[in-house]
Amino acid sequence: MGGLDEVTRLVCVRHGQTDWNAQGRLQGQLDIPLNEQGLAQAHALAAALLDEALEQVFCSDLQRCRQTLAPLLARRSLPVQWHVGLRERCFGDFQGHTWAELGEREPDAQQRWKARDPDFAAPGGESLRQFSERVLGVVRELSAQHAGQTLLLVTHGGVLDCLYRAALGLDLQAARSWRLGNAAINRLMVSGGQLHLVGWADEGHLPALL
Repeated sequence: MGGLDEVTRLVCVRHGQTDWNAQGRLQGQLDIPLNEQGLAQAHALAAALLDEALEQVFCSDLQRCRQTLAPLLARRSLPVQWHVGLRERCFGDFQGHTWAELGEREPDAQQRWKARDPDFAAPGGESLRQFSERVLGVVRELSAQHAGQTLLLVTHGGVLDCLYRAALGLDLQAARSWRLGNAAINRLMVSGGQLHLVGWADEGHLPALL
């Protein structure tokens, strides 16, 4: 293990597409599998990462992430840890619903959610602030434990959004203008506990699938 002042490189990937992604249905921590498109994206991702200098892999334990990683593990022997801390934000009672359904059922709560109120949480779920603190804590801890190494993180769109905001110093409530594409490759560095953006939303390995 390297010193804590060393740079840790992060290769971060969102899981492939699910039917619920395509439907605009909130998944949160419900365990939804990849659809046919998502499985094809997973194979394209594996080909893109085949020669990447990866030393450790940390993957959300939800099956859409495990399925995204599986084609790469079938072609490369890599040390993997399934990590609950890399799960998507828990959306509580909102999980399984579309925005249209929420607008009809709980319009006030939907507006607070869409306004990115950092302290609002759906019943039984995490607030945006709690979620961001959880994600950043996990990623900084992993980066410190594996300082100087290159890590692959297979995770979720909300997790990547938190990392992007932290790397650029953006507020949790700032409107999002960056992509969080399924199976896209995103690169960051961590030094002294600080995240730095290297590259984002590389989808060059997915042209036939977009």
